[in-house]
Amino acid sequence: MKKILVLGGTRFFGKKLVEMLLEEGHQVTIMTRGTTSHSFGDQVEHIIGDRSMKEQLINHFDCRKFDIVYDNICYTSNEARDFCEIFNGNIGKLVFTSSLSTYAADGMEKREEDFDPYHYPIAWGDKEAFTYNEGKRQAEAVFFQYATFPVVAVRFPIVLGEDDYTGRLHFHVERIQQGKTIGFVNMDAEMSFILATEAAMFLKWAGFSDVEGPFNATADGKISMGELIRMIEKVTGHAAKITLKGDEENTSPFAIPATWYMNTEKAGKAGFVFTNLDDWLPALIEKIAGKDKH
Repeated sequence: MKKILVLGGTRFFGKKLVEMLLEEGHQVTIMTRGTTSHSFGDQVEHIIGDRSMKEQLINHFDCRKFDIVYDNICYTSNEARDFCEIFNGNIGKLVFTSSLSTYAADGMEKREEDFDPYHYPIAWGDKEAFTYNEGKRQAEAVFFQYATFPVVAVRFPIVLGEDDYTGRLHFHVERIQQGKTIGFVNMDAEMSFILATEAAMFLKWAGFSDVEGPFNATADGKISMGELIRMIEKVTGHAAKITLKGDEENTSPFAIPATWYMNTEKAGKAGFVFTNLDDWLPALIEKIAGKDKH
C-alpha cells in the first residue's frame, strides 16, 4: 500500500484515477476546492483548499510525506515553484498532468524532445501572466529544473469521455443534431485524442513504474476534422453545417490551423500499450448522440 496525494481528483480522469487507486487498496488523500462533490466517502482523506495558494499547501502538507503525488491542476511556474519548495525531500515521485499544448500546432508529429523542459528559460508568474500553453511549459520547466524528487510530465492531448465536463466532443454531436453551424479553420488538420479511462490508467502507470521525464500519452492513430465530422454525421443521421468563418459562438473547440498530434514510441518502449482511436471513438460518439444500443 502506498500513500498517495491527488491534487484535483473529483472530476473526469482525475476521479477515475482515484477510483483505480482505491480499488488497489492505497491510502489516498485528495485536495480540491470543494466545489465538486465526490463519491469516495471515508475511503479518502479530502482536504479542501486552493492548490494555487502557497500558504494553504504549507498549512495542509508541511512535513507530510507521500510516496506519489499526482498534480492535475498546476498551470504556472509560480505554482510549480511553491510545490517544489514544500515537497522537496517529502515525496517519492511526482506525476504532473501536462499537455499536447506544450508543442506548436505546426503540422509535424510531436516527440518528447520537441519541447525540452530541462533547459527552457523560466519566467515567474501566475495564471494571468501566461497563456495555457505557456503556463504548462513553464510548470514543466520548473519541475524538471527545481525538484529533488523524480518527475514524470504526462503530455495529454484533448481527453474525451461521456462524462467530459468541458463537453468538447458533445459540442459537435449536439450542434450537428440540432442543425447548427460549426466553425473550423482547417478541415484537413489531424488530431490525436485519449479516452478518460486510458488517461487515468497512464497516470497510474507513470506513478508506479520507474519512468521519469516527459511522456506523450495518446491513443494510437489520428483523425482529421473532416473525418470526425463525417463520423458524427454517420452516427446521427444528420448533415453537418460547416463554415470556415466561424464566430466565437459556433467555433469548434477543435478548430486548429494545422495537424497537431503526438508520437508515443517512448511510452511504448517503456511498456505501456495504448488503445487505437478507431476502436472506441465511434462508440463514444454513439453514446453522446444517444444512439448507444446497450
